[in-house]
Amino acid sequence: MLGKTAGGLFWMFRYLERAENTARLLEAGWRMALTQSSHGSNEWQSIMTTAGMNLAYEAKYDAYTAGHVINFLLRDSDNPSSVMATIAQARSNARGVRTALSSEVWEATNECWMTLQEELARPVSERNLHNVLATIRYRTSVVRGALHGTMLRNDIFSFANLGTFIERADNTARILDVKYYLLLPSAAFVGTRIDNAQWEVILRSVSAERSFRWLHAGETTPLGIAEFLILDPRMPRSLAFCYEEIGENLAQLEQEYGTRQTSQPQSDYMCACLRDRTIDMIFQDGLHEFLRDFISGTNHLSELIEQDFRFYE
Repeated sequence: MLGKTAGGLFWMFRYLERAENTARLLEAGWRMALTQSSHGSNEWQSIMTTAGMNLAYEAKYDAYTAGHVINFLLRDSDNPSSVMATIAQARSNARGVRTALSSEVWEATNECWMTLQEELARPVSERNLHNVLATIRYRTSVVRGALHGTMLRNDIFSFANLGTFIERADNTARILDVKYYLLLPSAAFVGTRIDNAQWEVILRSVSAERSFRWLHAGETTPLGIAEFLILDPRMPRSLAFCYEEIGENLAQLEQEYGTRQTSQPQSDYMCACLRDRTIDMIFQDGLHEFLRDFISGTNHLSELIEQDFRFYE
């Protein structure tokens, strides 16, 4: 496969996953703001910091308000990482690799773009935020369903999956970080009703509340939730699950092309970091520090994949 085609597939599905996860991050912060007794301006700032967009936001706005943050993340034309911009980028990549996609995947991508163009044509208020975020999640999941239901399990499928799970791992780590490092008002709140409510919001933001309760018989603890989202390989948005998928897809490409790439040792290293730690060890060393290193390692892996498969040639 041409490197440019591989890169188009990889980034098409990274952008789709990024749009969905921006919606999930926004919902997590919005719901956390609702649990606070005081005005939640710090939550809106935390969302922007975790998304890595605070400098771009501050260049345009003087204060962090709900309306400005919501629309900056969802539809602002000055934000190249907004949901509308990333969906447009996903569609552009899909057009570039259209001959590699089934008609169902292309149509689902195009319909996603058209629906969200209409949905985000006007400013989004807190009143209709929930419905808009649900539409974003639904439309991106339709594209993913078309991929899994209609595509051959070949290198095309592997590059699409690599983009999905690299982005998902990065975003699950960021959603955890927005809770632990940025949103908790002070150490005095650890273990309180506010703290526990915010951890439950994290579960809902990654569609994991029901599955967590199935496995833990209704017992909700911050340590248990963090372990579920970081180390449980059964949870499809956990860090461990994402890296199992990344490793499997890199192995499939090795088999298909007959070459072991330099990105594979980095993937193996990241898997080992998850496999060889317990949640107690992670908390003892510092959850924020662990997540910071994890995000950095995932970004490095993405760069290696781009180099290995010559995405821009």
